[in-house]
Amino acid sequence: MMRGAAHWAVAVRRPAGDIHIESHDIDSIAAKHPILGKPGLRGIIVLGQSLAIGTRALLIAANQAVEEEEQLSSRQVTVSLIIAFALFVGIFILGPTALFAWFEDRTGGGVAVLVLEGVFRVALFVGYLWLIGRTKDIHRVFEYHGAEHKTIAAFEHDVPLEPDEVDRFPKEHVRCGTNFLIIVMIITIFVFTLFGTPGIWWRIASRIVAIPLIAGIAYEALRLGARFPDSLLMRALMRPGIWLQKITTQEPAPDQIEVAIASFDEVLRCERESPRPAGPAPA
Repeated sequence: MMRGAAHWAVAVRRPAGDIHIESHDIDSIAAKHPILGKPGLRGIIVLGQSLAIGTRALLIAANQAVEEEEQLSSRQVTVSLIIAFALFVGIFILGPTALFAWFEDRTGGGVAVLVLEGVFRVALFVGYLWLIGRTKDIHRVFEYHGAEHKTIAAFEHDVPLEPDEVDRFPKEHVRCGTNFLIIVMIITIFVFTLFGTPGIWWRIASRIVAIPLIAGIAYEALRLGARFPDSLLMRALMRPGIWLQKITTQEPAPDQIEVAIASFDEVLRCERESPRPAGPAPA
């Protein structure tokens, strides 16, 4: 799946070997309400848009890869993603909070315990990605992820979008959702520390309330990293995300690069033929 400023496209390799391609407009609420495109708010909007687009792209990909009688409904995919998001919050946000609150009650560690909580959260997240990346299906997903990055990098360097040319580029890219996620995890260390050490229920509530704030900060950090790629500070900020992409991207096969190119070409075609104002594009 590739996203432009005003359009997104998805390409899927069907079981028969052909590639299904379709594209859609991005209906941005920030285009209708410009205040939502301001720093601090636009990150939350883009995150919501990305989740909505990802849901549709996942539904398209799943249904193109199976027979008609096995296809999923949008309701099934939406419910699955809601459950997945709830599990993510429970395991990576609330779980460490409860664990280290219990630990603090027995040690009186204060701020040091909050820092350890954040470090543990990051380690848990990285370990989870490494573990699922060992499975065959997710490893293949990570290969397509690498194909997306290589294609974008080739375009940015004005190289012809041919599999052999595209494959010369690295599979890691600074404007990646993986960067966003690891930045979120790191920022939680600092933001959650500001909330101090209230009782367990207030602490859990603060973690949930702070999620949009952290998403907004992380998005602005990602934009700055992409805008000033030669800055030593920004390169240092982006470095953990690049390291994490050693896990979340894998070297793709030529046929996977073909799919990524097909999706990217479709986005380019849509942007050329029907340009229109849009909300904030991904960093």
